[in-house]
Amino acid sequence: MTPALTIYQQHHLRVVFEHHAAHLYPAMVKASQAHVVMLAEQGLISADSATMMLRGLLVLAEDRPEDLDYDGSVEDVYYTLEKRLAAACEVEVSQLSVQLARSRNDLDAGVFRMVLRDQLLQVLDAVLATGRTVLDRADRHADVVITGYTHRRPAQPTSIGHVFAGYAEALAGEGLAYADLLDEMNRSPLGSCAFAGTDLDISPRRLADLLGFERLIVNSYEAVAGADHLVRVATLNAQALATGARLARTLMDWLSWGWVVTPGAFTQGSSIMPQKRNPVVLEHLVSMAGAAAGDAVSVLNNVGAAWWEDSNNATTDVQARLWDGDDRAYRFFSLLGGLIAELDPLRPPTGEEIVASGATTTAAADALARHGVPFRGAHSLLGRLVRTGPPATWTEQDVRSTAADLGLADQLDEAAIRDLLAAAVHPEFVLRRAQADGPGDAAVREQVAQLRTTLAAVSARVDSFRDRLTRADEALAEAVAARVGR
Repeated sequence: MTPALTIYQQHHLRVVFEHHAAHLYPAMVKASQAHVVMLAEQGLISADSATMMLRGLLVLAEDRPEDLDYDGSVEDVYYTLEKRLAAACEVEVSQLSVQLARSRNDLDAGVFRMVLRDQLLQVLDAVLATGRTVLDRADRHADVVITGYTHRRPAQPTSIGHVFAGYAEALAGEGLAYADLLDEMNRSPLGSCAFAGTDLDISPRRLADLLGFERLIVNSYEAVAGADHLVRVATLNAQALATGARLARTLMDWLSWGWVVTPGAFTQGSSIMPQKRNPVVLEHLVSMAGAAAGDAVSVLNNVGAAWWEDSNNATTDVQARLWDGDDRAYRFFSLLGGLIAELDPLRPPTGEEIVASGATTTAAADALARHGVPFRGAHSLLGRLVRTGPPATWTEQDVRSTAADLGLADQLDEAAIRDLLAAAVHPEFVLRRAQADGPGDAAVREQVAQLRTTLAAVSARVDSFRDRLTRADEALAEAVAARVGR
C-alpha cells in the first residue's frame, strides 16, 4: 500500500512533478545516455556497467508522460529516473553509476537549457513565419493609403504597407534577438557537478558535443548559479508580445472602421446580437502580452530573491513560467500571423476623409518649405488655415491673406501657393515619396526586400542550429548503439 503523501509532497513536490516531468524526463534520459557514454570512454566505468545502464536508458526513452505518476517514493524527476533505471536494469539503485561525476545541479542546468532551446526554436519559427506573412501583406498593400495616427489623433497619410513593413522590421529585430538567445542557451553546464567540478577525468566537451551544445560555460560556479539566460527568455517574450499587442490594438481600430476585412475564422458571434462578429482574438493577444509581462516580473522577482549560488528560486522554480511563457509566445505569433494573412483592404479612408481629418497639412507646410519659406512660418500659416476650415475649402486668396497677416506675403509666389493647395488635397502624393524609409510605395517595397533578407539570414541560423542538434542526436545514437551491440 502506497503511504499517504505528506503535506509538502501534496502541495509542492507532486504539483511540480506533474508539471515538470513531461518536459524534463526525456531530456534527462538523453543527457544520461550521453553521460554514460562519456564515462565509459574516459574509463571511469566498466564496459559492462555502461552497457547495462545504456540498455536501461533505451527502455526509459520509450516511457510516456502518463507513465510517470508521482507516488511520493522519491522526491522529483531526477530520482524518478534513477528508480526507473534501476528497475529497467534489474538492479538496486545502489548498483548504478549514472550519477558518477554528476550532480542534480548541473543536470538540471543542462536539461533546462535543452528544453528551452527546443521551445525557443518553435517560438522563432512562429516569429519568422509571421514576419514573412506581414511582409507579403506590406508588399501587396504598399499603395493603399490610410490615415496614420499619433496620440490617437489623425496625423499624416501613410499606407497599410508602410505600417506592416514597420512591424516586420520589429519582428526581424526580435528574430535576431531570439537567435542570439538560442546561441546563449546552447552553452553546456554539464560537468560542473554541484558547482566545483570533480577530480575525476571527465570530458565536458564530449558531453556537450553529444547533446548538441556548441560551447561550454567558462566557469563551473556560473554554470549552476547563473540565471541571466533564464531572465532573457522571459523578458524577450514580454518585449516581443508587447510590440505585437500594440499592433493588435491598431488592428482593432482598422477592423472597427472597416478599413480591412474582419476574417470570419478569427471572430466570435454575439450571444444576443445576431449582426455582430467580434474580432476578440485581438483582445486575447493583448491579454497574452500582459501575461508575458507578468511572467517576466515573476522570473525577475525570483532571481532577485535568490542567493548567488545554486538556488531553486533562480533556476528550478522559474521553469514553469518560462515553459508556459514560451508556449504562449508560440501561440501568440501563430494567431497574429494567421490573422494578418487574411487581412485585406475593405473600405480604407477615402482621399476626402483623409483631407478632412487635417492629416495632409504637414505635407502642405513642406511644400512651402521647398519654395524657401522658413518651416516655422509655413507651420504657422498652415495652423491658421486649418482653423479657418478643412483643406478642401482653402483658396489661393485664403493663403495669400493668411500669409500677409504673418508677414510672409513676399515669400510666397504663385508656384508655392499652387503646391501648397495641391499637397493639402492629395494624400495619395505620399506614395511618391522617395525617402528610403518612408511610405512611398517603391520605398516600402524596397524595405520589404531588405527585411526579407534579414529574415532569411535568421532562418539560415535556425537551420544551422537544428542541423547541429540533428547531428548530435545521430552521434549519440551511434555511440549508444556501439555500446549495447545494436
